[in-house]
Amino acid sequence: MSGIGGYRAFTFSLTFLLYTSFHLSRKPISIVKSELHKNCSALNELSTASSSQLPNLHTAAECSWKPFDKSNYKQLLGAMDYSFLCAYAVGMFLSGIIGERLPIRLYLTFGMLMSGLFTCLFGLGYIYSIHSLGFYIFVQVANGLVQTTGWPSVVTCIGNWFGKGRRGLIMGIWNSHTSVGNILGSLIAGYWVSSNWGLSFIVPGLIIAAMGIICFLFLIEHPNDLRSIHAVQNPAPCSNNQKLTKNWNGTNGHKQLYHSYKQGDKYENWDTELLLPQDNSSVSVPVQQVVVVKSESEPSAISFMGALRIPGVIEFSLCLLFAKLVSYTFLFWLPLYITKTAHLDAKKAGDLSTLFDVGGIVGGILAGVISDKLGKRATTCAVMLLLAAPILYGFSMISEFGLGPTIGMLLVCGGLVNGPYALITTAVAADLGTHKSLKGNARALSTVTAIIDGTGSVGAAIGPLLAGVLSSQGWDQVFYMLMAADFLALLLLLRLVMKELTSGNVVKPRSGSTTVEMKEH
Repeated sequence: MSGIGGYRAFTFSLTFLLYTSFHLSRKPISIVKSELHKNCSALNELSTASSSQLPNLHTAAECSWKPFDKSNYKQLLGAMDYSFLCAYAVGMFLSGIIGERLPIRLYLTFGMLMSGLFTCLFGLGYIYSIHSLGFYIFVQVANGLVQTTGWPSVVTCIGNWFGKGRRGLIMGIWNSHTSVGNILGSLIAGYWVSSNWGLSFIVPGLIIAAMGIICFLFLIEHPNDLRSIHAVQNPAPCSNNQKLTKNWNGTNGHKQLYHSYKQGDKYENWDTELLLPQDNSSVSVPVQQVVVVKSESEPSAISFMGALRIPGVIEFSLCLLFAKLVSYTFLFWLPLYITKTAHLDAKKAGDLSTLFDVGGIVGGILAGVISDKLGKRATTCAVMLLLAAPILYGFSMISEFGLGPTIGMLLVCGGLVNGPYALITTAVAADLGTHKSLKGNARALSTVTAIIDGTGSVGAAIGPLLAGVLSSQGWDQVFYMLMAADFLALLLLLRLVMKELTSGNVVKPRSGSTTVEMKEH
């Protein structure tokens, strides 16, 4: 692999695939639900007519999988969903604090291996005929906790490799791993769901475990690690007047390299930008050049309260709570809504609902591009949230007029709903985790990312629950709730928007630079 561009592309691709595998392993439960509780009457009639016992029947009278064979099966299936989401929300706050104190590569590898284990355990419930609700709840809770290792780790890693100048665009594209993972997870789980639903979990579990091993072998979490390795393996030759200092201490466990040149008896230092040159020109030094490794004590990991004091963390975290509430309500309830309003069968409704994800990919990229160009993350989110509220109302009206308008509104809604959500969880989190107030301490990135996404995950658990209650009073009530959530998300950003709009021209970092604040010591 040649040049820093090659390593950047490799890191981008690897972290994309790593988090794709996380979503791939989460998807099977939504596919298998229909198999855990079937329409038994039709199957029993078929069984009687053919005078043969259906395969996969575990009792003579019932076709569903115990304990999901009772009339309260919706509550039981919902309990599995919420056990995962609640464990994920709680665990996310702890994950960032733990993750910033451990090497990202090892922490992420551990999380992926354990996620693979618990995903496979759910599938083994079919292989070994386990019918205990407690077993499946335990597996979901455990899986929700270990899956929290993924997001803070990959966002920290990708934030280390890409500077603020292009961060919105890069992360907007990169964030499409969510939809890719959901699609692949649906295809893999659907292949075995009717014949052996245990494999619908075991195969994704093996995939994420295998990706964990790849992470351990190949992930380079920071450009400074790469420079340190090269400097140690290939030290520059020294003349009689040159000295090479072999003290490799630096911030965040990484190695800060500086060049020094001598003028008389005095050394002057300048930052090398650490593998991320600004252009193709070389820097000429008039006097003999010395490679110096700047030695300084490693900064301590930031505390939870310290991360909350970073300007903007609280506002963006609460904003994401309501933005993610809207997004996950669509995720859980959109297929059913399409079935009821467009009068389509379940398969066609599920296929049509994927257009919401397609719009979300476009919206995430568009939000990143606009925020990069303007240098105003909060303003970009606020404008999209402002447009989303009336669009949601329009969707509730137009979707009743046929398939064509529904398709168009799905794409638009997906872009406006998921655009702010994608921008906050990626570029905004990376920006705040490397805020100038930290004075170069990049160890806050993992904690900040976990706080923001953990708060958002609370909304992800609340939204579908509220939708289930309100839908019994009519779908209009659900859309009023979604519009109110968007409005609250917008209100929470108003202070930051005013600050951005009154701050004048924003001095943006050069597009080739690494995290700008890393230069301040």
